[in-house]
Amino acid sequence: MGESDYLPLFETRVAKGRLLYWLYALSMLIGIALICVYRVKHFPPNEELKTWAWTGLFMAELWYISYWLVTQFVRFNPVYRSTFKDRLSNRYEEVLPGIDIFVCTADAELEPTVMVINTVLSLMAYDYPPEKLNVYLSDDGGSELMFYALLEATRFSKLWLPFCRKFNIEPPAPSVYLSSIVKMHDIDVSLAKERQYIKKQYEEMNERINENMKLGRIPDELRKQHKGFREWESNASRSDHQTILQVLIDGRDLNAVDTEGKPLPTLVYLAREKRPGYHHNFKAGAMNALIRVSSRISNSPIILNVDCDQYSNNSESVRDALCFFMDDEQSHDIAYVQYPQYFDNMTKNDLYGNYFRVVNEVELPGIDANGGPLYIGSGCFQRRDTLCGKKYERESTITWKKDNGIRVKESANLLEETGKILAGCSYEENSPWGKEMGLKYGCPVEDVITGFSIKCRGWRSICFSPKKRAFLGVAPTTLLQSLIQHTRWSEGQFQIFLSKYCPFIYGYGKIPLKLQISYFVYNLWAANCVATLFYIVIPSFCLLKGIILFPQLSSPWVLPFTYVFTVKYAYSLYEFLWCGGTLKGWYNDQRMWLYKRVTSYLYGFFGTIMRSLGFAKLNFVITSKIADYDVSRRYEQDIMEFGADSSMFIIIATIGLFNLFTFIWISERVIINRQSVDLDSYALQIILNGLLVIINIPVFQGLFLRKDKGCIPSSVTIESLIFAVTVYLLALY
Repeated sequence: MGESDYLPLFETRVAKGRLLYWLYALSMLIGIALICVYRVKHFPPNEELKTWAWTGLFMAELWYISYWLVTQFVRFNPVYRSTFKDRLSNRYEEVLPGIDIFVCTADAELEPTVMVINTVLSLMAYDYPPEKLNVYLSDDGGSELMFYALLEATRFSKLWLPFCRKFNIEPPAPSVYLSSIVKMHDIDVSLAKERQYIKKQYEEMNERINENMKLGRIPDELRKQHKGFREWESNASRSDHQTILQVLIDGRDLNAVDTEGKPLPTLVYLAREKRPGYHHNFKAGAMNALIRVSSRISNSPIILNVDCDQYSNNSESVRDALCFFMDDEQSHDIAYVQYPQYFDNMTKNDLYGNYFRVVNEVELPGIDANGGPLYIGSGCFQRRDTLCGKKYERESTITWKKDNGIRVKESANLLEETGKILAGCSYEENSPWGKEMGLKYGCPVEDVITGFSIKCRGWRSICFSPKKRAFLGVAPTTLLQSLIQHTRWSEGQFQIFLSKYCPFIYGYGKIPLKLQISYFVYNLWAANCVATLFYIVIPSFCLLKGIILFPQLSSPWVLPFTYVFTVKYAYSLYEFLWCGGTLKGWYNDQRMWLYKRVTSYLYGFFGTIMRSLGFAKLNFVITSKIADYDVSRRYEQDIMEFGADSSMFIIIATIGLFNLFTFIWISERVIINRQSVDLDSYALQIILNGLLVIINIPVFQGLFLRKDKGCIPSSVTIESLIFAVTVYLLALY
C-alpha cells in the first residue's frame, strides 16, 4: 500500500473550547497570587495562637495552589480517540492476532461465582474468531466451587455463544441481558422463543451453582463429572495447595464446538500453587502466573485483563483495541490500550462518587495527550512482550502476519502438567519476575507502577472511551467499602511517590516532563489529607476563639478569596454536568472528596510512612461484591450507609459535630442573644463553617434521626461526641 493510499485505523481529536479554559486558569492564577500577597502582607507577628493558625492556613493554601497547578497538566489539552473497525476488517481479518484474556478472582464468598462466570461468558462472546480467543480464569481462592461454576459455564457457553452470534446480543453477559425487561411483541418471534429457552437453561444452571454454594462443597456424584475435582482430594486449602491447572475447553480440539458446530474459545482454569512461607504477591503474582502459563498454552501477542466483576458490555471492544495496535503508521510504540472503568449499579446521583466522571472523561484523556493514561488494572489490552520487559526501539516494526495462528501441538494433558511448573511457588525465586518482568511486586497499585515502568522503556499508551462502554463492573454500595478501596489506592500511589519509582526520579530523561507531573495528580492523593484537615477544623476553632483568619467582607482583599472559591467550584460544577452528572451528584461528589481526604487519604498517608519505616506490612483487602437486600435498597434510595463500628466514621462524625457545635454557638450569639459579633470580620469563617455543616447533613441524620441498620452505631456516636465536645470546650476555654 502506497503512502497516498494509507487510511488510518484510528484518529485523534483535540478537545474544543481550550481558549475559555485558559482564560479561567489565568484568572485563577491571578486570584491565588493575590491571596498569597494578602497572607504575607497581613501576617500577624505578635499573637502566638493566631500566628500559628495563620501560618498553618497559609501552608494549607500553598499546598492547594501547588496541587491545583499540577492538575492543570492533565486538563489543559485532553484528546479523544475514535476507531475505524471496518478498515481493520478489510485489511487484517485473515491475520487477526490471538487474544489471551485474563480474569482474576480471589474469594468465592466475596466475589460470587455466578458473577464471575457471567464475566467469563461475556468475554467468550466477543465478536471475534473464537479459535483466536483464549480465556483464563485465575482463582486465587483455590475454590472447588469456583471450578464447578466454571465447568457449568463451559456447558452453557455451547448455547449462549451461538445465541449471541445469531441475534447480535448486547450486552453479552447472560445475567444482564436475560434480566432486562423485554416486551415480547417488540422483538422477533424466533428471538423471543430462543430467549425463553436460554433463560430457562441459565436459571437452572444458576440454581445448581447456588445449591452447591449453600452446601459449601461439591457432592460426590458431581465430582465424577470432571477429572479436575481430583485436585481437591488431597486436603487442599485456600492457602496451601498445589497448582491446579485445567483446560476446560481446548480450542484446538475439533470436537470443541457449540450447538451450531462452530469452534469454541479456549477456556482454562488456574489456581496457582500456594504454600506457607511463600509470599504470593496478591493480584500481581496471579497475573504473572497467568502470563507464564498462557505463554505455554496459547501465547497470544495481545493480553486483556479484567476484574472478575467487569463483564463485557460491548462485544466489539476487542476490535476497537486492535485498531490502535495494528495501524501501519501510528501503532509501533503503543504498549497498551486502557478503557476507563464504569459500573452498572450506579444510582442517578452517584452517592459515593464511584463513577469518576471527571477522571474518566477529562483527566485520563488529558494524560493521554501527555504520553498515555495510567494502567488501572482492569479493562486493559496490552502487548505481551511489553509486560515481559521489552524496550521500545524506534527502528523496530511489528508484523502481525508473523507466527500468527501457530499453536503448540502437545495434548491438553501435557500442557497442563508442564504449565503447573510455571505457576509453582518456587518458580520466581532468583528470577526477574516481579522486577524486570511481569507486574511489579511490593505495591498496592501494582498496575500503576507496571504501566509507568513500561512507559519508561519508551512505550506510550492510549485511553479509549467509546460511547458504548466496553466494560461494566460493580461499585461499592456502602460508604466503608468505598473508603477502604480508596485507602488502598491512595496508599499505593503515595508509596510510588516515596519510592525509587517516583516519576521525577525514575522517569527523569525517560518520559516527558508533562507526563511525570501528570502522575503526581494521583501519587499525591494521600498528601491532601493534612491540608484538608487543617482547613476544615482550624477556621472553626479560631471562630470560637475570636481569631480572624480571613479579610473583612468590606475589604477589597475579600475579592480574590471569593473569586477563587466561587469560580473554582462553579467550573467544577460545569465540568461535572458536562460529563453527564447531576447537581445532586456533584454535591455528593464534593462530600466524598472531603470524606476520602480525612479518612482514606489520612490512613494511606501515614500507613505509607509507617511502612517505609518498617512498622507495617503490605496488606490487600478484597472489596466485597455482595450486599444484602436492606443495604441495596438504601443504596438505590441514595441513603448513605454507615452501620459499622469504624474509626473512619469516628473521624467523619467528630469533624461534623465540632463544626455543628460551632455553627450553633455562632447562631445563638447572633440570632437569639443578639450579642455583638463582628460579622464583617468573621463572615468568611462563618460561611466556611456553614458549608461544612451542610455537606455533613447525612452524617447528622445517621447520628440522630435514622433508626435503620445503616445508621451510625451508638458506640461511634458516643466516641465522636466525646471528641467533638472536648475540642469545642478547648476552643471556648
